[in-house]
Amino acid sequence: MEVVWTRQRAIFFGLSMIIPFFCSRSFAENPDRNHLGQDRYDEPNYGVQLHVHDHQVVIDNGIVQLTLAKPEGSVTRIKYKGVDNLLSNRYRENSRGYWDCVWQNNGQWVFFGTSFEVIHHNKSQVEVSFKRTWDPSSDDSGPPLSVDKRFIMLNGSSGFYAYAIYERLEGWIGTSLWQTRLAFKLREDLFNYMAISDTRQRVMPTADDRRGGEALSYREAVLLKNPANPDLKGEVDDKYQYACDSKDNKVHGWISQKSGVGFWLITPSDEFRISGPLKQELTSHVGPVSLSTFTSSHYVGKSGEEIFQDGEAWKKVFGPIFIYVNSVSDKKKALSLWSDAKQQMLKEVESWPYSFPHSRDFPKSHERGSVTGRLLVLDRYINQEPTPASLAYVGLTVPGEAGSWQDEKKGYQFWTQADEDGHFFIKAVRPGNYNLFAWVPGVIGDYKYDAIITIKPGHKIKLRQLVFEPPRDGPTLWEIGIPDRTAAEFFIPDADPKFVNKILVKQDKFRQYGLWNRYEEIYPVQDLVYTVGESDYRKDWFFAHVNRHGTDGKFRSTTWQIVFDLPVVEMAANYKFRLVLAGANFAELQVRLNDPNSREALLSTHLIGRENVIARHGSHGLLWSFTANMPGYLFVKGRNTIYLTQTRTSNSFQGVLYDYIRLEGPPQ
Repeated sequence: MEVVWTRQRAIFFGLSMIIPFFCSRSFAENPDRNHLGQDRYDEPNYGVQLHVHDHQVVIDNGIVQLTLAKPEGSVTRIKYKGVDNLLSNRYRENSRGYWDCVWQNNGQWVFFGTSFEVIHHNKSQVEVSFKRTWDPSSDDSGPPLSVDKRFIMLNGSSGFYAYAIYERLEGWIGTSLWQTRLAFKLREDLFNYMAISDTRQRVMPTADDRRGGEALSYREAVLLKNPANPDLKGEVDDKYQYACDSKDNKVHGWISQKSGVGFWLITPSDEFRISGPLKQELTSHVGPVSLSTFTSSHYVGKSGEEIFQDGEAWKKVFGPIFIYVNSVSDKKKALSLWSDAKQQMLKEVESWPYSFPHSRDFPKSHERGSVTGRLLVLDRYINQEPTPASLAYVGLTVPGEAGSWQDEKKGYQFWTQADEDGHFFIKAVRPGNYNLFAWVPGVIGDYKYDAIITIKPGHKIKLRQLVFEPPRDGPTLWEIGIPDRTAAEFFIPDADPKFVNKILVKQDKFRQYGLWNRYEEIYPVQDLVYTVGESDYRKDWFFAHVNRHGTDGKFRSTTWQIVFDLPVVEMAANYKFRLVLAGANFAELQVRLNDPNSREALLSTHLIGRENVIARHGSHGLLWSFTANMPGYLFVKGRNTIYLTQTRTSNSFQGVLYDYIRLEGPPQ
């Protein structure tokens, strides 16, 4: 090292005089960035070094040193800024940074490689592979999947990239995949501050704090009784409080206020995720743990389960994601690392699709295509001419029925958000055949462009102007809520003071623990009654339709009422009732008109949902849409009542979340 320094001394001295002149303004604006990623990278010729040993592989670019178990491919050490290992020493080496899955019969399986290969190596870049090849003739007890785990380190990069290629060959036995992810377990004596978003970040309890706490209604939720940090005493910790929609889940991680170091998982694209932009996944939680979850049944139930039939072939690339580390020289400014991580995330998003992975299964930018167009909405009962589908979510995914994208999990999805005039641009689409789907905030229903869109390398497809005609039979007599696929606009009570998470007091209140119990505190005797024209859904419509506790220890169903006046009734005509749910869990909702004891319901959803969205603090799961014809002779002139009964009563977490309800008059 001394030789290199001596040889570069003259150049370094000259640069040290020139660089401050050109860069003083940027460093003055953000002085902490001057410290990010120095170490040996100050030596310009360091490059990326690869050291292959009998039982480990070490990749080092002078900023970060990454150690991987050989041939397993587990991340055993991340050395950075004088910290010998950012990962926890509490766990075995193969349990610190690893790819795993939950598969058939809810069994967890960690993918350990059985072979190692150097894919690419020069001073600019190293890419290595750890492959687990499934052999149908062997006694391998794991899932019938071959997994090729890849790690990439670039020169000058403060971190490393990870991706994996999952594959099934034709003729293999069937199986199911409930979840797959990349997990990191960090040093608990270093990392104490977690950041998921600008509003969800805080000093966190420790794993020991949770072990000393009181388990609540399920094991993930713990009341902190005697935490090491007394400020956390009496709070609830639950990893599901930190779940995040895919569209917002671009960067999350941890900060060490002790060492001034940050650890972040950056996901630059959603193309390899499932179930569209609103699919919720776990992020980071107490451990400290950070997860990159690629597929799971969380918040969608069996719809998130990948089921492979006997003989079914399949291949999918998950990632690459970027594992980013940063630091500040002034530890008092450690929380500024979140802002830097967000800036790095924007750079990674802009760089997608990456040009450097050495896999034929990951197409580069010139091997992909794009689609542009404009979406309009035509609802003739509101406007006679089409209007822009403002801020619509528009996506390409596997061909299917309208709305089928929320159940799709084996292929790739490419989503964008239109501008206020409905113009959209979907870029970097892998070659293949797709349907184009869309949904518009504030507009009921799902749009599907009927023609198959075939993407070829380098092709830029410009679609004609598209018009979405949402479901509609007649004029709106009344409506409750906003058709935005969530229940967040409805009344969400404050948490019970005994079960508060302080960072959720002013925002994301629906993520507080135990809100399902607040319903019968607010409605101790009579169930919810909503009067059209008088009630306000933001104050008077509870966000979740849940059960009551009975005096015998069992649960009782609840029946909500919608009371409304009809000054005129067309007895021979049909009225249309539209019911849209934002989530359901082992629930059945029955709808009756003017007679709560009627033997036959006008509408029954039957048993729906395995999303566990109420227990897991969600404002939405899957979207469920229902319609019912209501004959005019069932109405009366004057006051009418629609009864909504949730009939399944095994536990507290059975129920539904409403998205939108509308009664339409006869067609005009």
